[in-house]
Amino acid sequence: MGSALTTIGLPVALGIIMFGLGLSLTPGDFARVAKHPKAVIVALLCQLVVLPAVCLALVLLFRLPPVLAVGMMLLAASPGGTTANLYSHLFRGDVALNISLTAINSVLAVVTLPLITNLAIGYFLPGDDTLGLQPAKTVEVFVIVLLPVVAGMLVRWARPGFADRMDKPVRIASVVILVVVIAGAIVSNLGLLLEHAGSLAGITVLFCLLSLSVGYVVPRMVRVGPAQSIASSFEIGIHNATLAIVIAQTVVGSVEMSLPAAVYGVLMFFVALGFGFLIRGRGTARDRADAATAAVPATRSGGRAPGD
Repeated sequence: MGSALTTIGLPVALGIIMFGLGLSLTPGDFARVAKHPKAVIVALLCQLVVLPAVCLALVLLFRLPPVLAVGMMLLAASPGGTTANLYSHLFRGDVALNISLTAINSVLAVVTLPLITNLAIGYFLPGDDTLGLQPAKTVEVFVIVLLPVVAGMLVRWARPGFADRMDKPVRIASVVILVVVIAGAIVSNLGLLLEHAGSLAGITVLFCLLSLSVGYVVPRMVRVGPAQSIASSFEIGIHNATLAIVIAQTVVGSVEMSLPAAVYGVLMFFVALGFGFLIRGRGTARDRADAATAAVPATRSGGRAPGD
């Protein structure tokens, strides 16, 4: 049962999720980057540079066993997914930008995910030749991540009406599949999970919270708009846990390495929900205050207020 879930169920489940992502994408989602270049560049820097550094610091702080430490780094390297888009929609983020970020991150992950995972394996498990993403396995990552997305985009191009009709059912199926995959990973590795439950719960909650915070605060610091910052926050803070589980179990071949992603996949829903309520409306209020502050000097410098 567990073997069938790993060898057949996990890749098929991820394929459906990534195909659903492709159904929602058009070439315009990639071209839209030009509309918000600052938001995209800041989000990508946070995703590709800041998050791995934050995750590494947490792993060293919590003193995780080496395989679990690599599992956390694999999770950090995983892009956002359709769940990130859903949360962005719920909390008034720029969903179009969110979709663009997800599309770009999914393409970049073909390179960055094997790179970060291999560096983590080299650091935490030096001399272990049984693990790691060699060139052949990197091709496997490409097939797992990108081919279903491209297939979904081709279906949207050829049959846009069908893609629109299938969008909602596939999104619902993706959430159901995500829950089933995570539940299966937890049940089949319950002993290992219970052994490390405390440390994994603590580090995954903290990592999710820090990821969401970095994704929101850094863009706001450089005056990216509130809706774009919310999109960045959920893109960076909600990782594709299913992808991390599949890479760990079917590509790298380590069940234990998938446990951080399984725990994170359960807890991220609640952390992201609470964070969404925390930041909702904050950006709008701040922008109004900034606009009011900027208007005062203009009036005092001799400009006439309306009605003068």
